Amino acid sequence: MPALEFKNVSCRFPVPGGIYTATENVSFSIGDGEFVSVVGPTGCGKSTILNAAAGLLKPADGEVLVYGKPLQGLNRRAGYMFQAESLMPWATALENVTMSLTFRGEDPKHARELGMSWLARVGLEKFPDRYPHELSGGMRKRVAMAQTLIADPDILLMDESFSALDIQTRQLMEDELLAIWQEKKKAVLFITHDLDEAIAMSDRVVVFSAGPASHPIGDFPITLDRPRNVAEIRMTPAFNECHAAIWNVLRDEVLKSYQQHRAAI
Repeated sequence: MPALEFKNVSCRFPVPGGIYTATENVSFSIGDGEFVSVVGPTGCGKSTILNAAAGLLKPADGEVLVYGKPLQGLNRRAGYMFQAESLMPWATALENVTMSLTFRGEDPKHARELGMSWLARVGLEKFPDRYPHELSGGMRKRVAMAQTLIADPDILLMDESFSALDIQTRQLMEDELLAIWQEKKKAVLFITHDLDEAIAMSDRVVVFSAGPASHPIGDFPITLDRPRNVAEIRMTPAFNECHAAIWNVLRDEVLKSYQQHRAAI
């Protein structure tokens, strides 16, 4: 049974002069423990699909299934790691990490112990009392990752979570995420603009068409050996073969999206 399944999902939004169809008849699934990335041109509805998976957006047509059951309201079995900063500025690193446990009414001592263990797992055990403004961008992303994973979600939703980081920090974060995923084997739906990142991280890469009415136009299994080092795997012939096959499908959609944006200016 898939952990997450989209069945003919269409999402529409009112805009001046009519209705905009962001996605149309989107159907694909993520198996339990599977790491799936979605790539596509800017504006192709990738984040829209992620919000539908989180239960933050109700599709106009179709349905989202979570372990075989139609999603109603928020997806309580998912953790969401946003692209933008999601830490509370008035809370310390440890308080941010344990916030979901606090809201659940967990024992404070147990929450602190678990929070410290997760800070240690992301290399921040020496900084539990630092506030977000006292941490670097990479450190804040590590706190956000621990904040998401401490709740032990069955499904991890990630929206270009590392896109704002420099390349070295980004690769470190990617390796840390893969190490945790390799241990926990959660279902992951990973949204990214970076095809290299998608291939290096994933079991499958789903390619979306240019919008409007975006939909999957390719589904590529990534058979590269695990565990992976994201910097080293990119230099292998097998990686380049995957990249060429996916880019052959994605290239025309990127050009189409670019031409549409230019025509709209």
